[in-house]
Amino acid sequence: MAVVTGRPAREVAPLLGLDPPLEVWGLHGAERLHPDGRRELEMAPAATQAELEELRTALKRDSLGGLVEDKANAVVMHWRGAPPRKARSIENRTRALFEPLAQMDGLGLLEFEAGLELRVGRDKGGAVEAIMEEAGTLGPVAYLGDDLTDEAAFRAVRRIGSRGLSGMVRQVWRETAAEVWLRPPAELREFLRMWIKAAARK
Repeated sequence: MAVVTGRPAREVAPLLGLDPPLEVWGLHGAERLHPDGRRELEMAPAATQAELEELRTALKRDSLGGLVEDKANAVVMHWRGAPPRKARSIENRTRALFEPLAQMDGLGLLEFEAGLELRVGRDKGGAVEAIMEEAGTLGPVAYLGDDLTDEAAFRAVRRIGSRGLSGMVRQVWRETAAEVWLRPPAELREFLRMWIKAAARK
């Protein structure tokens, strides 16, 4: 089992409180934290890193009305909770700033609910592909997620065919590449019970 998250990987272990800890792929897959504490981070070319630093400096002067988050591999703009008109303004101004930079070598634009991230490194789909490549054909694979950023992982799991299962865990339906829709907490708990039971039989 592994956790794939948009958070920095080291923030996740204390939230889970598991011993031994799980492997965590942080920053949407660009960072890998092994259970033994080893950490890997995808880095951008020097020119690309310099552009990110310039962007960080500019957004410290003018945050465009949104909430700016600084990650090791990215600059993130959030507008969650803003009134609709203000949210649209923040999104439009952010796109105008981020989209030209996303054409640079090594940079990409990641959309999530109420935000945009200009970033370096693999996405959640790339993380899932790396995990599955290392695991080989050991058995069935399931990926569960709730955000737009999980769509790349859903598609990665679907590409392996009948051995994979992708599930959107969310109270409200939206269009998705996931094969099943689980409404938490009851349906999620039932799925996990069924998964454990099936694994025990195998």
